[in-house]
Amino acid sequence: MSEATNVAPHRHGHVFLGESHGKSERKTWAVIWLCGAMMLAEIGGGLMFGSIALVADGMHMSTHAGALLLAALAYSYARRHAEDGRFTFGTGKLGDLAGFTSAIILAMIALLIGYESVGRLFVPVPIDFAEAIPIACLGLDVNIASAWLLSGGDHHHHGQSRDHHGHDEIKHVMTITGAVALNVFEDGVPPRFRLHAETGPPLIVQTASVETIRPDGARQIFAFIARGGFLESKNEIPEPHAFTAQLRLGAESHTVIFEEHEHAHTAAHRDNNMRAAVIHVVADAAVSVLVIVGLLFARALGWLWMDPLAGIVGACVIASWSYGLIHDTGAILLDMTPDRRMAEKVRQTIEGEGDEVADLHLWRLGPGHLGAIVSIITRQARGQGFYRNRLAAFPSLSHLTIEVQNGS
Repeated sequence: MSEATNVAPHRHGHVFLGESHGKSERKTWAVIWLCGAMMLAEIGGGLMFGSIALVADGMHMSTHAGALLLAALAYSYARRHAEDGRFTFGTGKLGDLAGFTSAIILAMIALLIGYESVGRLFVPVPIDFAEAIPIACLGLDVNIASAWLLSGGDHHHHGQSRDHHGHDEIKHVMTITGAVALNVFEDGVPPRFRLHAETGPPLIVQTASVETIRPDGARQIFAFIARGGFLESKNEIPEPHAFTAQLRLGAESHTVIFEEHEHAHTAAHRDNNMRAAVIHVVADAAVSVLVIVGLLFARALGWLWMDPLAGIVGACVIASWSYGLIHDTGAILLDMTPDRRMAEKVRQTIEGEGDEVADLHLWRLGPGHLGAIVSIITRQARGQGFYRNRLAAFPSLSHLTIEVQNGS
């Protein structure tokens, strides 16, 4: 006997765009106009004054603008077709597809720069320093302005970045001697309680303990050790982190409630389309800096090999960023689990009620939006609504399909 529920009791939309989609689209078009204007000025000025270097830099700027145009068109297309029924899970992944394509373009640029630089390392060519250095500085200024416009102070992950899983919520408790803070700390380490005095005298490790009481009645006592400025529990805290904690400090006892909340998963919320656009301008800026340094050394010391060496280093940097972008966007396009730890938390949230997760699929639909299919075996009289409420602690689960089977 089984009960299969594949849809919510009410209809829902399939718009899985990031929260800043419209803002990101406008910023990308603004940078395209800036790069386009600079491209026309450089090519026009180069033809007017007979500077082939200025024309070459303008042509380079055109490839730069073309890569950004790909990102802008992806934003526009995703927005216009966000509610198109032909896209089963919306258009949220279009940005990841554009990011993957941009990463391939970046890899090709890195190969070209590396090839040309190695060639010049063995066969140096004359350099017009008076013309090349100002052009490199001008390109750097444009790239800095472009990066500032794109980031707007809210985007700063250019390479591979790790996920952060630390509990943001800190429980503040007033004691007889002052205020203390208790939280679950798990940023890159196994989850443990951390306890420290906010006001009043330092805490005495021998008098502190925490007893957790879970919804099924299971209890566990945690002793503490001193860590220099705070106390930390000796044992790890099992998942899920939803329980009542009885904090004991000597003769005092305080009740603290911990609820399981979704953490800010970088990989799940990252806008890879904007990330690719930022990487393009930052990579170009990094190369510009290296080129300027190489040219200055070459002019001052006569080391002509410094210029191609700077190109080789720049190619390696671009290749590294390209690899990280290909790795992340490729995983999304292949529907790999975006966060194994979150998948495990979803499993433990269900199985913490005594049920069994027979099958679990978790994938990304767009920035900040995840889809999940969960097959549950239970011996209780529970419907899909019960489990939907349990999983409400994970707000990024934007499209949830639940199948409930009676295991009796």
